[in-house]
Amino acid sequence: MPRETDESGRLAAKLAAPDVVPVRVPRPWWLPHFLGRVPLGLESRHVSLVGVIALAGFFENYDLSMMTAAFKQIRETFGLTQAEMTSLVAWVRLGAIPAFFVLPLADRFGRRRVFLASLVGMSVATFCTAFAQTAVQYIFCQTLTRTFVVASISTAVVIVAEELPARHRGWGIGMLGAIGSFGFGLGAVLYAFVDVLPFGWRALYLVGIVPLVWLPMLRRRVPETDRFERHRREALEGMQPAAGWGRPMIEMLRSHPFRSLAVAAMALLAATGFSPAFGLLSDFVQTSHEWQPSSYSLMAVLAGALGVIGNPAMGWAADRFGRRPVALVAFCVFPLVAYAVYFGPGPGIPLFWIPLVFILTGGNVLMRIITTELFPTSSRNTAMGWETLQETLGSAAGYALVGGLTVAGASVAPAVVVVATLTMVAALVVWWLPETAGRELEVTSEHPD
Repeated sequence: MPRETDESGRLAAKLAAPDVVPVRVPRPWWLPHFLGRVPLGLESRHVSLVGVIALAGFFENYDLSMMTAAFKQIRETFGLTQAEMTSLVAWVRLGAIPAFFVLPLADRFGRRRVFLASLVGMSVATFCTAFAQTAVQYIFCQTLTRTFVVASISTAVVIVAEELPARHRGWGIGMLGAIGSFGFGLGAVLYAFVDVLPFGWRALYLVGIVPLVWLPMLRRRVPETDRFERHRREALEGMQPAAGWGRPMIEMLRSHPFRSLAVAAMALLAATGFSPAFGLLSDFVQTSHEWQPSSYSLMAVLAGALGVIGNPAMGWAADRFGRRPVALVAFCVFPLVAYAVYFGPGPGIPLFWIPLVFILTGGNVLMRIITTELFPTSSRNTAMGWETLQETLGSAAGYALVGGLTVAGASVAPAVVVVATLTMVAALVVWWLPETAGRELEVTSEHPD
């Protein structure tokens, strides 16, 4: 529309102004040196926003890490086999489906409200998981947790995408994932003591209530995005009626049918290949290679710390070389790395774990960057919900396929590697999408399919 085009022109002119000298803000306390420096031109408010949002992501990833790390102990508590527990995990992954109905609310009431409400729901549901007495209760609590985790993470990505400059959007979303990934590290460290902690794996879930302590700080420091505020003002000035829940979804599918279908295929195929390869590794190394929980934790902390560099590294590479070529390489290499992890020698697993985590975390960042850039402000959070729904279905399908292809008592390795090859098809889908690197959101989303 003309208004969006004019706004895009003003933003481009501002970025290209010759009298603006880029400066580098001081390194914040939360940014480790091995993750690189703050890019030139980012304002301190941008860096502060990424740090605050990443703090919430830290605990979101901590919660997600518990099922991955304590998979063996949890299934043994409820007397389940590998195949049975793998199939149940597929149901937990489906817990993100309700998030698909929550995320459009952020396109109506604002990103900030949905983000904070989801964080509260996640904390309470995680805490309740510790008291599950049956497998059904555990699955119910974790399904509810997954709903709020997905809603919170998806909205956080939209907040960062809408607030950061176009040339650093990939870095911001990548850094969001990198700092959040340290939550996996905390989970791995605590999991090393799972056999001596009071109440075993249940104690790990009690930590999930901690984010509520920081809620007052988050309420003060997480603002509503300027783009959403501008969109809301324009709607009021135009005397447009308040959008119903389904209106953003209908507008998105009507205006961008090809992009909507392509994003769905990308997320579905990638998640199907990614999820089992990562989520079943703890049980695999303890069952097939007779590792101790502490050995897995050591690998997750040391090798995983190098792997999470994939978040900012792929975000930076996508800003510099483009979304499509980086995604093509990452998604095509992943099945080869999965094969090396599951069929290579036991001592080599930590070595191959690094590129597996690197590609998986970086690949998720790429999909989120692409999704936020392809759709307008009026339906951007809805688009993230759409992408998240497909990830959820893909993740559940991945676990279900591995569980179905694995004979009782046999190793999951062959099925995991076969399913991982679907990421190659996801790479082809990404290549068909338009390149969005370095362009403002108003430009990347203004033309319908």
